[in-house]
Amino acid sequence: MPWRGKWHGASLSSHQLKLHRQLPDVQATTRTCGRPLTQPGHWREETTTGAALPDRGRAMARLLTATKTPATLMAAAALLILAAATGASSSHYDYAGAFDKCLQFLEAQRSGKLPVDRRVQWRGDSALTDGFSQGVDLVGGYYDSGDHVKFGLPMAYAVTMLAWGVLEFEKEMVAANNLQRALDAIRWGTNYFVKAHTEPNVLWVQILGPRAQHRKLTNETGFQVGDGDSDHLCWERAEDMSTPRTAFKVDRNHPGSEVAGETAAAMAAAAKAFRPYDSMYADLLLLHAKQLFTFADTFRGRYDDSLSSAKKFYPSESGYQDELLWAAAWLYEATADEEYLRYVSDNAEAFGGTGWSVLEFSWDNKYAGLQVLLSKLLFHGAGGAYGDMLRQFQAKAEFFLCACLQKNAGHNIKLTAGGLIYVDDWNNMQYVSSSVFLLTVYADYLAAASGVLKCPDGEVRPADMIKFVKSQVDYVLGKNPKGMSYMVGYGNYFPTHVHHRGASIPSVYADKSAVGCMDGFDKYYNSKGADPNVLYGAIVGGPDGNDGFVDERCNYQHAEPTIAGNAPICGVFARLASEPADASSADYSPASDAYSPPHDSSPSKGSPLEFVHTVSNSWTTNGVEYYRHVVTAKNTCGHPITYLKLHVKGLSGPIYGVSPAKEKDTYELPSWLTRLAAGDKITMVYIQEGAAAKFAVVSYKTAS
Repeated sequence: MPWRGKWHGASLSSHQLKLHRQLPDVQATTRTCGRPLTQPGHWREETTTGAALPDRGRAMARLLTATKTPATLMAAAALLILAAATGASSSHYDYAGAFDKCLQFLEAQRSGKLPVDRRVQWRGDSALTDGFSQGVDLVGGYYDSGDHVKFGLPMAYAVTMLAWGVLEFEKEMVAANNLQRALDAIRWGTNYFVKAHTEPNVLWVQILGPRAQHRKLTNETGFQVGDGDSDHLCWERAEDMSTPRTAFKVDRNHPGSEVAGETAAAMAAAAKAFRPYDSMYADLLLLHAKQLFTFADTFRGRYDDSLSSAKKFYPSESGYQDELLWAAAWLYEATADEEYLRYVSDNAEAFGGTGWSVLEFSWDNKYAGLQVLLSKLLFHGAGGAYGDMLRQFQAKAEFFLCACLQKNAGHNIKLTAGGLIYVDDWNNMQYVSSSVFLLTVYADYLAAASGVLKCPDGEVRPADMIKFVKSQVDYVLGKNPKGMSYMVGYGNYFPTHVHHRGASIPSVYADKSAVGCMDGFDKYYNSKGADPNVLYGAIVGGPDGNDGFVDERCNYQHAEPTIAGNAPICGVFARLASEPADASSADYSPASDAYSPPHDSSPSKGSPLEFVHTVSNSWTTNGVEYYRHVVTAKNTCGHPITYLKLHVKGLSGPIYGVSPAKEKDTYELPSWLTRLAAGDKITMVYIQEGAAAKFAVVSYKTAS
């Protein structure tokens, strides 16, 4: 099908012009549920009895080509007024509850050995031998969507966005009592990436379903690639998979700069998120991030040229240049090493960072996110000699934001009649999720600087940007023409026929008999019954361009959730939960980090540890004052310590840097630290209101 469209912005190379295309209009189609075709079609092909292919979203950067007519201007103005009115009213939506459910969906997507205290009780252990047949341990990570494939590129993007959310909305997550779960969600991904990065120039990036090994192709270089369609020929529970699965890697001979770069970005962002709570783990992640960035940059090449199966599901339409800039920007964010900012500056124009004006931010196209992230340096006065370059990035960031707000001189992102951002018919909610994230963080940057967003069609205050964000989030939660929440399990009316294998088949704990690969289609996929397992927090693909939605399991374009779609909006829910009851009365201003408290040293008599307790920061949220406590425990006994147990009294929430023991209020060294050498320290961090907790040594052993 021919592409059409035009670009806005700097002159582009022929390669960039090829990438800067606009999608053709989506035509209405008829869907019927049924058994998948023996040979499923292309990932984007629509058929009347097609396979239950996963939601993958269109991956192109879209530049609007609409003509600015009086009719379109009037419609846009009406919709903006409607959105503003929606945001101004006091909302009844439970954003903190939505944040909690958003994280719960990610827990339902976990692969591998699940924790005993998991919240998603209908899920069990699965894929416990991933990678074993190829000599690597790839157990863990996240299933991508309603299937059981582990795709490295969208998984890494999801982790990057979760980490960015923690960095921007940490205090709000504390107030919502869910910072620990957000960090756990990040760690579940980064632990997997550490396993997958087996050598400096090797990254395992894809694990296919149980029948993939029977359908292999070999490209010209002899590198083996799998047919991702094979996973979608099965409708079974993850816990029932018993056949070895096939893993694929990128290396110096088969490069994958997009996925290596995005994984580097995820590791760097996560390293900064963990830095205050687990500095040793942050150091480990940063080591991998640096190596992965060097790998991605040194051995450049598109990952879907090395992995042909990726082109059907997560094709790299924007190329790898955006991921290289994105990774470098995150490494600068995590390290403040000017080498990475210089890399961005040297490649800003050649890689399209200052030339691309885009209308989407997604797992494939990172330009809008990159442009917003780099703009933050200007707000913080950290641009230095790179100020002119950063202002070019900021101009492109504001193009995207103004387009979302319908203030971009006609070059706007489409809104449905119901007021929803609409980029693509295929899992459109992923674009809503990523767009509201960027709008929210930029609004907070502006508010902290007492600034406004200057758009071609007028200025927009930060408070009005947040009102627009609320209009989008409220649409997701049920304030829409259908009155339906597109977050499963939120409210009383939500999708009950989600395109998701685990949700649609009774739990292994309810029905222990195995469900065969093909058996699940007749009994469960084609069933008209509601899902036996509620997939709490899953944000499905969402409505079509006319605000319509068909709640059918075969409607994979609209009824399938993805981790890449959920991850960005999780932090936005936490941020909105902190808004005052009357958000229109004042702009939001993030709390200052300028607090400089005293510290106290409290060694216990006869204890092998000397405890130093400091309060590193404080802030007020919804009238409650919170304190960030940092406790260091130094081994002063002159011998290495093992089997250390600490009793912590007066702790009202989670603590980071140690692991819970079986006994109440008792903690031990984390699993990766078996002994504390003489003179070494462990650092523990917790956040709470009120008085500080008290620490004491319960037991320990000395080693030679």
